Amino acid sequence: MEYMPYLQRYVNHIVYDIIRYFLFAGIPFLIFYVLFKSPLFRFKIQPKFPEWKHIKREVLFSMSSMAIFTTVGTGVFWMHRHGYTKIYSDMNEYSIAYFFFSIVLFIVVHDAYFYWSHRLMHHKKIYPHVHLIHHKSINPTPWAVFSFHPLEAITQVLILPIMVVSVPLHPLAIFTWGIYQLLLNVGGHLGFELFHSGFTKRIATKWHNTSTHHNMHHKYVNCNYSLYFNVWDRIMGTNHVRYDEEFETVCERRQQLSLKKENENAELPNEATTV
Repeated sequence: MEYMPYLQRYVNHIVYDIIRYFLFAGIPFLIFYVLFKSPLFRFKIQPKFPEWKHIKREVLFSMSSMAIFTTVGTGVFWMHRHGYTKIYSDMNEYSIAYFFFSIVLFIVVHDAYFYWSHRLMHHKKIYPHVHLIHHKSINPTPWAVFSFHPLEAITQVLILPIMVVSVPLHPLAIFTWGIYQLLLNVGGHLGFELFHSGFTKRIATKWHNTSTHHNMHHKYVNCNYSLYFNVWDRIMGTNHVRYDEEFETVCERRQQLSLKKENENAELPNEATTV
């Protein structure tokens, strides 16, 4: 039957996507929110932890998005089988240098696409009906990575068919981009800041986003729209005016909590001297 390869592809793809989601979102959540919640608290951006009802909503909408992503991915598979894409399977067809270039190109194009589509989602006629779903996570966790309204999920995944019909891409390049975007998305929604003081001001690092950057977007809404790099926000003047200040505040609080912990440990009586 003609439809069977696509049905099998859909089933395989959605299983893969769900496993990938639960691994990449679940492991950081387990580490930061469950197993090492107390010792890692000093890295928390917003001191409060979200309620379980919010986490449940993030998971449910992310699962909905996964079904949509898989549908579009199956559509790309159909397009490829009928010769409508530029996906190539023989690595020798293009150079190794081009292979790595195509990954970088995909990431850069996606970064621009995300910024402008994200700003579109904040249009006053769209935001309350679509993007508000994602912003219900005021204090996001890694589970919020794909917590989208179905229309937003469609908008975000359209970058894939756009790229495969425009640029020659090897499946491994698409896979690498997929892992990269998931890692950076999870990092943005982690709710913990791992970078050190000065990161947002140094010439070599200020062009890369931080977890604080996207956390502020969830908190303040109309700012900090970019995904991977802090380029479009700087060009368009949409970084929050207190972004650098708030990043440093988070780092300073982390240092203070670390010093407090060290002092408390130093004040504990030594077992050897109390015997």
